[in-house]
Amino acid sequence: MSKITTAAIALLFICQAVFGQEPDKIYMPNVKGVKFFFAGNQTGYPIINLGSTANTEIDFDDLDNYVKTYNYTYLLCNSDWQPADIGQFDYLTGFTQGRFSLYRNSAIARTKYIHYQAVLPESNMVPTKSGNYLLMVYLDGDTSKLAFTKRLLVVNNMVPVYAQVQRPFNQDLISTHQKVQFSIDKTRLNVLNPQQQIKIVILQNYRWDNALSGMIPQFMRGNQFEYNGEQDCLFPAGKEYRWANLESYRLLSERVDSASEADKMTDVYLKRDIDRSSLRVQIYTDYDGFFQTLSTDVNNAWWQGDYAKVHFTFVPQNNQPYDGKDVYIAGELTGYRADDDARMVFNADKGVYEKTLVLKQGYYSYTYLTKDANSTDGKMDAALTDGNYWETENTYTILVYYHSFNDRADELVAAKTVSSLNPLK
Repeated sequence: MSKITTAAIALLFICQAVFGQEPDKIYMPNVKGVKFFFAGNQTGYPIINLGSTANTEIDFDDLDNYVKTYNYTYLLCNSDWQPADIGQFDYLTGFTQGRFSLYRNSAIARTKYIHYQAVLPESNMVPTKSGNYLLMVYLDGDTSKLAFTKRLLVVNNMVPVYAQVQRPFNQDLISTHQKVQFSIDKTRLNVLNPQQQIKIVILQNYRWDNALSGMIPQFMRGNQFEYNGEQDCLFPAGKEYRWANLESYRLLSERVDSASEADKMTDVYLKRDIDRSSLRVQIYTDYDGFFQTLSTDVNNAWWQGDYAKVHFTFVPQNNQPYDGKDVYIAGELTGYRADDDARMVFNADKGVYEKTLVLKQGYYSYTYLTKDANSTDGKMDAALTDGNYWETENTYTILVYYHSFNDRADELVAAKTVSSLNPLK
């Protein structure tokens, strides 16, 4: 069988497995504590430079507590996260499938699990093209037994980006929104049709559920494209993220109301979170929705940290549910997904929204977002639960994609991050 035929068959199986699937989703209920980050920084998003190796770390636990064979692969996607029409041998060097060979049984923890870990990309399987990659983790070499997916960005920095965060001029939005103004230098690109060949995606705090795309330059001066749209580069500012310190189940932090040991897993009840929409913004350091696996009780939280059933309570104004809205816990802990795993349930007797999540010891930042109950677009916002204030610190990442007429996939040619507190960069 030729190399081309093998690549086509491999791509067919992977596309069949990923069809209808979504990024940043856990498919197996026994898989917990999934953490994919830039190596050495748990709050660092997995963005690596093209050609680099061993720059990200992936950790997860299997609560079934017996060793299994977990494999992984990469699927190259276009800027919209749809699979690119290209075979794996055209964007991976070496093998097309890897195996999690580093694992160990949990120790000390009351909840038993197997902890798996890998540093990626490994030298025997390295992406050779820039772009969006879907990291797929599955069982027994069978991509149909998908355990979870995570996003990986591989960038070939060819395009300088100059960005700043501003208050919008629109008087209706000047106190509630933030505008991202930026320009790019396309000198190193062969651009004949900017609208077809250059695509921009802007992320707020590395969220994909409210990402902006489709903007076109307002001015084109030689090789400089300037984006200054008052309509297409605006984000609701929200408020600083809430937090919960769960580094210890014995020495309870100020955000924990109580904890009780059950047969297999501790129950942790957080103090109630209130509706902050009518409160003024308070600036403090947060993790912009990320969490860290940490513990003050053990030496190594990755395989000694314990799990708990963490009970969240959100109190809406006047203890009344939001009419026609669903409320979600949002952050890296739920993947910013508007699904049943994150949706809270309104307790009419108590007049509060409630949700229980199984979480590993660590430090969590999160927020509450609402969505129209009948909406299918997955877009959530904080207007009802937190309010929007332009002073809020947010991180914005500008992703620049380029599609050559000779290529079959979108290349990621720039990734620029700027903070609203340091608006000019």
